[in-house]
Amino acid sequence: MTEIARPKPRGIYLFTAFERFWHWFQAVLIIFLLVSGFEIHGFYSLLGFERAVNLHVLAAFTLLVLWMFAIFWHFVTGQWRHYVPSTHQMWATILFYTFGIFFGAPHPFRPTTKRKHNPLQAMAYFGFKVAMAPAAWISGLLLWGYGMFPDLYPGDLPVLWVNAMHIAAAFLIAAFLIAHLYLITTGETVTAQLRAMITGWDAFGGEEKD
Repeated sequence: MTEIARPKPRGIYLFTAFERFWHWFQAVLIIFLLVSGFEIHGFYSLLGFERAVNLHVLAAFTLLVLWMFAIFWHFVTGQWRHYVPSTHQMWATILFYTFGIFFGAPHPFRPTTKRKHNPLQAMAYFGFKVAMAPAAWISGLLLWGYGMFPDLYPGDLPVLWVNAMHIAAAFLIAAFLIAHLYLITTGETVTAQLRAMITGWDAFGGEEKD
């Protein structure tokens, strides 16, 4: 008697619809902020200075609102735990990225719904959330406020230093984005991690463990 072929399991459902929405919306906003921000500082001319400034400010406030919703969602759902750095499998993950990946070694970490990110990912995302992003939006708000309401600011406000911090944060975020784009190709297949963030399903996720 011929067996009926059963469909292969889709893996584990790793990323919810809202998680995917804020991830991609955040990515688009950050890329636009980088492009418009570098134009504002004279690296090139695409939109024109005044238009670039206005759109940069609009995108920045949109991103701040998105971050507020995302922060609320992370704490209400408990998803913030995925970004807490851990030393578990840290050395194995470092060895994989520096040596094993070039010789076809299997990735030592498999994501689960209890731990979505490997130790290096968690550390990088944690650094982005508590250092790079706050440095960018705090310095950006100070610069915006200084331009809009200069009389409310002290005369000795180190505007040049605040601007330098904003630019430094922008370069760090740009480097983070480039590294992120590369690292998403280092899963079980080149497109596995990208597909997971599009569909929510990770075909190579690990078994759930208590």
